[in-house]
Amino acid sequence: MFRFTLGPAMAALIALTCQAGAQSSAPQVATKKVDGTDNVYMVRYGGHQSIFIVTPQGVIVGDPISYLRPAKPLIDEIRKVTDKPIKYVIYSHHHYDHAAGGKPFKDMGATFIGHRLLKQRWMDLKKQNALLSDVVMPDEVVDRKKTIKLGGTTVELIYTGINHSDNSLVMLLPKEKVVFVVDFAPIESIQFRNIPDNSSPLAYVESLKKLEALDWNIMVPGHPYAGGRWGTKKDVQDDIAYLQDLSAATKKAADEGKCFDTAVKEIKLPKYESWAGYATGLGANVERFCYWWGRGY
Repeated sequence: MFRFTLGPAMAALIALTCQAGAQSSAPQVATKKVDGTDNVYMVRYGGHQSIFIVTPQGVIVGDPISYLRPAKPLIDEIRKVTDKPIKYVIYSHHHYDHAAGGKPFKDMGATFIGHRLLKQRWMDLKKQNALLSDVVMPDEVVDRKKTIKLGGTTVELIYTGINHSDNSLVMLLPKEKVVFVVDFAPIESIQFRNIPDNSSPLAYVESLKKLEALDWNIMVPGHPYAGGRWGTKKDVQDDIAYLQDLSAATKKAADEGKCFDTAVKEIKLPKYESWAGYATGLGANVERFCYWWGRGY
């Protein structure tokens, strides 16, 4: 009998092909109820996630996450759960991959809320004729904190300071002890590239500390990190530790005159090498801290 034996390279190729096939067959849009809650849901649309809360008087939605793709699949997913009207859409921050494409929600009568600086940024873009057409300007703005009450549910919109953007809002449900946090508190992942829209990386750490101090048990993130699990207080504490370790290592390099290129090449943080993005993104994180410690901004 003829027996065919796969070599290691061919076996690896087949494994990768099967894995890619499994990923492509995964549903593009999916919803699940947040653990321990009766009316709070997370919806995933591709590689982005949002949150919606169903109340007897209507629905509160987080980011519209429909940039460069139709919003209908996201709306259809909400409609699988409830036919209640969508009353509010809350922007986590201004970045288009989470905030663009809200027009279909506006057409349904939703009130849009975002941070004051988000609206200011978009107004500047509008004056330059550079704002995307599907972006909906906030009807109401938040400075430090705003509370929404609808159908017996309370949602607190909290500004914890400058982090991944200068206008990020946390959605906190105090009764359910759930927070929706987008981009600035990744789970088992390094920070995004060169930490955009941040004038002070040290302010970023303070923002994370304010998030950690809020009263919550489950964090719903804006992307399916670490296999799609919920976030915990420890995840935020780990983010703080990472940025502090990165800051210390970069300051030392800056003091030795190694910023930028040498520091980017030499700084390694083995404690975090298992985190997503470490191999490809650590250098950009170092570069951002080099701007702070090596240039003063």
